[in-house]
Amino acid sequence: MQALMNSVRLIGNVGTEPELRELSEGKKIAKIRLATNERVRTKEGLISESTQWHNLVAWDALADVMVKYVAKGSKVAVEGRLNHQVYTDSEGQRRERSEIVVSSFLTIDGKKPEIA
Repeated sequence: MQALMNSVRLIGNVGTEPELRELSEGKKIAKIRLATNERVRTKEGLISESTQWHNLVAWDALADVMVKYVAKGSKVAVEGRLNHQVYTDSEGQRRERSEIVVSSFLTIDGKKPEIA
């Protein structure tokens, strides 16, 4: 059961081009947004669709691979862990942010299938 603790797996569509930044200490970070869709049949028999948006981050070598093989519109499967942060912004407002720290991903369609 330990392996299931804080484990996230999603399949969805990339909604933004990957953004790669190099931090001052030489670490790299790539960020993308992933949309997952859920269809539910209502009591009336109609189908309702709900879209959830997820913030994904990848670090260092995985960030480079993600930028190389993932593009806006790509369908990907990702695995990682949930990271939730509470912080105070520059205006003194309390903010919260959740993101998925990617440990591996697989392109389902896109530039070139790649396992990272």
